[in-house]
Amino acid sequence: METIDITRKGAALEAAAQGRFDSLPIYDRSVECAPREAIEALQLRKLQEQVAYTYRHVPYYRRLMDESGVSPDDVRTLADVRKLPFTDKAVLRDTFPFGLFAVPMEEVIELHSSSGTTGKPIVVGYTRDDMDVWSDCIARLVQMAGVVPGDRAQMAFGYGMFTGGFGLHYGLQKLGCAMIPAGSGNTERHIQMIEDYGTTVLIATPSYAMHICEVGERMGFDWEASTLRVGLFGGEPCPPGLKAEIERRMHIVCTDNYGLTEVMGPGVSGECLAERYQQHIAEDHFLWEVVDPETGEPVEPGGYGELVLTPLDKQAIPVLRYRTHDLTRVHTEPCACGRTTARMEKVRSRCDDMLIIRGTNVFPSQIEDVLTGIDEVTPLYHVVVETVDGMDALTVEAELRPEHFSDSLADMEAIRRKIAEKLRGTLLVGVGVRLVEPGGIERTMGKAKHVDDRRAK
Repeated sequence: METIDITRKGAALEAAAQGRFDSLPIYDRSVECAPREAIEALQLRKLQEQVAYTYRHVPYYRRLMDESGVSPDDVRTLADVRKLPFTDKAVLRDTFPFGLFAVPMEEVIELHSSSGTTGKPIVVGYTRDDMDVWSDCIARLVQMAGVVPGDRAQMAFGYGMFTGGFGLHYGLQKLGCAMIPAGSGNTERHIQMIEDYGTTVLIATPSYAMHICEVGERMGFDWEASTLRVGLFGGEPCPPGLKAEIERRMHIVCTDNYGLTEVMGPGVSGECLAERYQQHIAEDHFLWEVVDPETGEPVEPGGYGELVLTPLDKQAIPVLRYRTHDLTRVHTEPCACGRTTARMEKVRSRCDDMLIIRGTNVFPSQIEDVLTGIDEVTPLYHVVVETVDGMDALTVEAELRPEHFSDSLADMEAIRRKIAEKLRGTLLVGVGVRLVEPGGIERTMGKAKHVDDRRAK
C-alpha cells in the first residue's frame, strides 16, 4: 500500500480518517509502542532512583519522609508511590525561590516561573539533562500531530518566563524544524509572515488561533491555499467545537498538548490523530495517578479524579506526587495510532477556581487583592468571562464607594483606567473594567459567586 505524504496539506487528517496510521510518524517507538509491562517496569526503576535522588538532595522531602517513617527502600512497587508525601503549589511558594532545588545553581542552565497569584511566583530550574528530556517530550508530541523535520514553525506564544514558548521552541528545533520566533501579538504581521516564509506549523492558544483566522479572512487571506497545515495548541482548553471550526476555516489539523510549569512545562502529554480528545502521557518521564480530590485516595481504574504527577527524571527540582488540581480520566488500553502509552482525557475542569484567560492563569483572589488596595472601590466585585471575536474576554465589575461616585465622566474614566492598569500589572493579561454604582454588587448570605464564566464548555 502506498505511503501517504503527510507534508501535503490535509493529508494527516485523511490518513487518520482512513486508519492509515502507518503513514504518521512516531518519534520513539521503543517507548511509545512498548508493551504495558515494559513501560511499568521502566517506571518502577526510574521511580526508585528518583525517590532516592530526591531524598539525598532535597532536605524538604527528606524531612517529610523521615517524619512519616518512609525511606527510599520502601518503594518496591509502583503502588508504593502512595507512601510518599503530596506536593502542591504552596510548597513551591513556601520554598521560593530555590528551596526545592537539588543541584547547585552552577548546574542550572535555565530558569522559568509562573506569573504568581497573591504571593510569590513558583520558580523552576533545568539542568542540561532536564532540557534534553523536555525537548524529547515536545518532539514526541508534535510528531503526534504530523509535524516532521523540515517544517517551518511559527511561534505565537510569548516567550519570557512562561514555559510554553521556549518549551515548544526547543523541542521543534530538536526535531529538525526551522523556528520563526514571532512571539505574541501583531496579528496582521503573523499572517504576513505565514505568507512570506511559507510557515507550515502555528503554535498558539486556540483562542488566538481563531483570532488569526478571522483577521486573515477579513484581509482576504486564502487559508485553503496557504502553506499552513498544523496548529499546535496549548495554554488553555480547546473545546471540540472551537477545534473543529478552526480546522474547517483554516484548513489545518489542530492538536492540544498538556503540561504545567511545576513538573516541566508543556510536553507531559499530547494528542494523537486517532483519539482526538485524549492525550498520550510521556510515561517514561512521568508517573501518573488519579485520586479523589477530597481524600487523596486513588480512584478505580478509569475513574474520574484529580491528576497527580511524579516526574521521573528531573534533576534541578525534583517533585514528588504533584497535585495538579486538574480533573481527568486515564485509559491504558492500546491506541489505534499504534502507541501503547496511557492516555489522559483532556482537562476541562479543575478542583480549584483558576481561570485560564488567553493562556494566562488568573485567580479571583488576585482580583480581590488588587481591588482591596484601591481606595475608590469596595472589595466587592463580579467577574464575567466570555468569548468575544473568538478570544477570551474578562471583565471585572467593581463597585464604587459612595464618596467617589461622581457625575463627571472624566473622573469615572480615570478610576476605571487606574483599576484596569493595576489589574493588568498583576494578572499579566488585559482586563475590561466596568464601574458599578454603590450597592450595585449583589449581597448574599451564603458564599458569593464571583465568577460568571459564559464561555462554551
